[in-house]
Amino acid sequence: MSQPNLVPIPELYVNADSAQKLKVDAGEMPSWDLTQRQMCDLELLMNGGFYPLKGFLTEADYDGVVNDMRLSSGALWPMPVTLDVSEEFAASIEPGTDIALRDPEGVILAILSVTDRWTPNKKHEAEKVFGNGTDDLAHPAINYLHNVAGPVYLGGPITGIQPPTHYDFRARRDTPNELRAFFRKMGWRRIVAFQTRNPLHRAHQELTFRAAREAQANLLIHPVVGMTKPGDVDHFTRVRCYEAVLDKYPSATTHLSLLNLAMRMAGPREAVWHGIIRRNHGLTHMIVGRDHAGPGKNSQGQDFYGPYDAQELFRKHQADIGVEMVDFKQMVYVQERAQYEPRDEVEEGATILDISGTELRRRLREGLEIPEWFSFPEVVTQLRRTSPARDRQGFTVFFTGLSGSGKSTIANALMVKLMEMGGRPVTLLDGDVVRKHLSSELGFSKEHRDINIMRIGYVASEITKNGGIALCAPIAPYAATRRAVRQMIEQYGAFLEVHVATSLEECERRDRKGLYKLAREGKIKEFTGISDPYEIPENPELRVQTEGVDVDYAAQQVLLKLESMGLIGLG
Repeated sequence: MSQPNLVPIPELYVNADSAQKLKVDAGEMPSWDLTQRQMCDLELLMNGGFYPLKGFLTEADYDGVVNDMRLSSGALWPMPVTLDVSEEFAASIEPGTDIALRDPEGVILAILSVTDRWTPNKKHEAEKVFGNGTDDLAHPAINYLHNVAGPVYLGGPITGIQPPTHYDFRARRDTPNELRAFFRKMGWRRIVAFQTRNPLHRAHQELTFRAAREAQANLLIHPVVGMTKPGDVDHFTRVRCYEAVLDKYPSATTHLSLLNLAMRMAGPREAVWHGIIRRNHGLTHMIVGRDHAGPGKNSQGQDFYGPYDAQELFRKHQADIGVEMVDFKQMVYVQERAQYEPRDEVEEGATILDISGTELRRRLREGLEIPEWFSFPEVVTQLRRTSPARDRQGFTVFFTGLSGSGKSTIANALMVKLMEMGGRPVTLLDGDVVRKHLSSELGFSKEHRDINIMRIGYVASEITKNGGIALCAPIAPYAATRRAVRQMIEQYGAFLEVHVATSLEECERRDRKGLYKLAREGKIKEFTGISDPYEIPENPELRVQTEGVDVDYAAQQVLLKLESMGLIGLG
């Protein structure tokens, strides 16, 4: 197992002449525009990263993977790789149909020859794949499964035409066969992979250096740059951080390569999946921790996977994976000896220094010192470039509540107060105004309401990303859609959900437009609070009562909350 098989791995691409013919033929085929996750999956299907898969899973393979981590051939495969589509699109596709798979700009990448079409039991999939019977929407992949992914799956073999185009870090993006060729050229025979979705600090450098030395192997730093956990440091910043620490390793022993993978944060199963992917890239060893690819805390504040760890499952299937596990040793800084050592080797009474991820973010946010024993100055410089002090970052305040609750009134007052303070541009995305200018063609069905809210969320995310303040004031009645908007925005800055908790009775009493009266009479269909539900936020950052309270006081409550979050300064 310690000697890699560096012969080329099968890819799914056709030759240039066949690709040109297929591009012409594809003009007559139904087309599916791939999502970001589907783009990542397709790229690794085509280049051999997902070998032995030859396409998106069939129903029989899907059932085997979900229930037993096995394809119908018997091969180990722990993660469903499926093409999820809308019911409308699926209804037009019969098994035997060829589909043109295109990127968001319409460029054709591959042909899917559909053999299977089915509606999966997503609750069962979530409970089996994502650990210990959970179906908790706090898990990003479970939320994606239920609230983002299409309801119907299509399966069948892929004919690859061309890979997706990446304009960033092109010299760092190696296919499995390119990495295998590099290892052959360098004469590397034992190579240990370090999978990461975070910047590398001194503890990680020490961990990887020791792991490679103990395995008597070269080191591949193999970070994921496709899709990671919402809220992670963006991959542009991370790659600059990785490049900054490459010269901290002995020369000609370490290589950096980027992996365009859409992570599922599936803990133990994901660790096995990552091992298979690394085998396909020609690696012999992989560093695995107990909490490898864990999603963090569930909605009760507990670890999703509890005591069941990734190392256990990896070790159980190590022979099938074809990669040896290297134990992830937690490295800590021992003050008396001014060096990093494995935590379980440090004697009692020694002074251990550490900075948690939360503390690091606080120090970056508040412009505080980050000591050199913790991280390299070059890494800190890169992080500070994209993590300015929090009172200079963009953020979104998202008001939600019934019609007539006072959302727009409070949002307008808040906008004026923030503009008076100055420093950042402020944009108000009021529900009625957005309906007029951005969503004029939409009705009030659940589907159209969700589209409208996602449009608001997208605009707010762009404002937040570029350092501005977005104030949103739609009704936003559905919890799942609000959660999706939060995830969209928290990639770029803070998100403050404000539930304007005015009672239905008070909203009806205030009804200046007479909408509630018309809804009661049945003249307005699908009216929130009357004939359509309003799902009350369970854990908003702030809940504002407006009955018997003036607008200025309500807006001041929001300002004080923003100050407590470090987003503005009132002093």
